[in-house]
Amino acid sequence: MTSSPHLLSPFRLGDLTLENRVVLAPLTRARSGVDRIPNAIMADYYAQRSADNLLISEATVVSPQGIGWQDTPGIYNDAQTEAWKAITTRVHEAGGTIFLQLWHCGRASHSSFHGGELPVSASAIKIDNGDQIHTPTGKHDYEPPRALNIEEVVAVVEDYRMAAERAKAAGFDGVEIHCANGYLLDQFLQFKTNQRTDRYGGNLENRCRLLLEIVEAVQTVWPASRVGVRLSPNGAFNDMGSPDYRETFLHVAQQLDTYKLGYLHIMDGLAFGFHDLGDPMTLTEFRAVFSGAIIGNCGYTQDTAEAAIATGNADLIAFGRPYISNPDLVARFTNGWPLAPEAPTETWYTPAGADGYTDFPAYAQSA
Repeated sequence: MTSSPHLLSPFRLGDLTLENRVVLAPLTRARSGVDRIPNAIMADYYAQRSADNLLISEATVVSPQGIGWQDTPGIYNDAQTEAWKAITTRVHEAGGTIFLQLWHCGRASHSSFHGGELPVSASAIKIDNGDQIHTPTGKHDYEPPRALNIEEVVAVVEDYRMAAERAKAAGFDGVEIHCANGYLLDQFLQFKTNQRTDRYGGNLENRCRLLLEIVEAVQTVWPASRVGVRLSPNGAFNDMGSPDYRETFLHVAQQLDTYKLGYLHIMDGLAFGFHDLGDPMTLTEFRAVFSGAIIGNCGYTQDTAEAAIATGNADLIAFGRPYISNPDLVARFTNGWPLAPEAPTETWYTPAGADGYTDFPAYAQSA
């Protein structure tokens, strides 16, 4: 008798059947090298975490313009696309289902990544939270980005469509559009970072436009049920948070509902930082305006995940940090086994090798 009958029950995600509702959250691990080509150790990592469940890949840049982290993977050339095939094959052999998260860093980048050219954003507003960015030439202060012109915004939409095509060719089961954590699409969505006066800025409808155009473009490649979107309504990461956050995110969720997405992935937890601009938004608010599947994320435990699904506020729960040191997380939940200690932060982004990545034993091996 399991203590998590809802969390560990099957779920039908569109035409996909998942044997449980435990999701691997997208986790940047920076193991792809300077060429951004996925590799064999990444295949080991994802296969270890496949347990008849849904896996969402680490954030994967859709173009060179979108780069803002060292050693993260891409999906914009043939070599990257071909290399991802080994990973999707391993995941499928292990019983998993995997979506590729599509990413553009926008202003959360630096000219060191772009041959001296400034990073881009909705408006020329820099990250101003006192942090620095790790770049190929060391740590630097963030720079004021360059605002994309209309033609460049249209080109970004095409970059996402092409990335969606490559994801399909690489054997993924679907794609997730990353519109969270202060990256480019979130920068267009929120008033704090979008002060444009053209059709992509100003009122709420215009600020949603880029995300919705990308959803439409991606859905020319994938059925609607194989497309998800990730939002972070409470997040302060990358110097985000706008006074009208509640209006903004409820509006975009209502708009996304009309596209019959496979799911809406919401970082409702506060473990990644909170902007403190009002009461945190909850899954209950999104359930009222979004009729499709909802994935909750950020700081959940087995018990709080079970409760969220049991009350109907979520359909699935994505786990991040617990999955780093517990590759057999589903088995541990199922059998009531204790979780391994959280991995130290200094191992999260180790450039290469198994240390802190694929060297965490399963419970049966470590007991």
